[in-house]
Amino acid sequence: MKIGAHVSSAGGLSNAIDRGAEIGAETVQLFCSPPQGWAFKSPPEDQVIAFRQKSEEMGIGPAFLHGIYLMNFGSPNPELVEKSIAALVNYMGCASQIGAQGVIFHCGSHKGAGYDAILKQTTDALAEVLKQSPSDTQLIIENTAGMGNHICASFAEIGGVMKGLASPQVKVCLDTEHAFAAGYDVSQKDTLARAMEEFDKEIGLSNLAAVHANDAMVEFGSGIDRHENIGEGHIGVAGFEVIMAHPAFRDVPFLLEVPGTDKKGPDRDQLDRVKDIRMRVGAE
Repeated sequence: MKIGAHVSSAGGLSNAIDRGAEIGAETVQLFCSPPQGWAFKSPPEDQVIAFRQKSEEMGIGPAFLHGIYLMNFGSPNPELVEKSIAALVNYMGCASQIGAQGVIFHCGSHKGAGYDAILKQTTDALAEVLKQSPSDTQLIIENTAGMGNHICASFAEIGGVMKGLASPQVKVCLDTEHAFAAGYDVSQKDTLARAMEEFDKEIGLSNLAAVHANDAMVEFGSGIDRHENIGEGHIGVAGFEVIMAHPAFRDVPFLLEVPGTDKKGPDRDQLDRVKDIRMRVGAE
């Protein structure tokens, strides 16, 4: 079980590896373009080479890209769906270039139409992404908290998309805060066991590619996406001890997306907290 974090790639993609090393990350997640915009430029060759070299030299990996926030494969606007396809294809190509394992992304919102109404549209769009993407890169669906009519908050909804795609390239990232907010109590041993049984039934534990390790600023079942530092939220240190002791997570990278001690993002203190839990539960 490797412990890492989302880190900035400002100034060049390879800087993400340096920043990961500074905080003790063993695995990293990053954006390869501004997350709130559509603009995209392929990384220059020197940055691709530097990213790969630094990853190997520092022993940091696997790396993951996180897709931009504007994408919505459930939108009623065909132009937005097409732009979303192009954006995700760009990220898949970049991930392949730098040797990242895959791209973690949100499927979007059904805008009130309901999951069933947009399921085929979503799977058709993602099938087109796969068609245009390198075969060595995983397309990784992230579960959502459920706010704003977001799709894929439930394991059944994620499973429906995966069944429609029927591709070994499609995997899942489990966000602990999103799951907690969506009604999966991952903080208790018995309820986590039931949640992971449902995950296995609907998705398959073998398809779990990564975990976004985030405590919850909001109460259980709130449907609200608000991350908190590890041990300072409603999941708590005891909850993460339960999560990290579960066998489903033993060989899965944990990536922090927390505010950090100084509200500047994940830091060494936060990573050390999770590493301490890993040691206590024997998940190293």
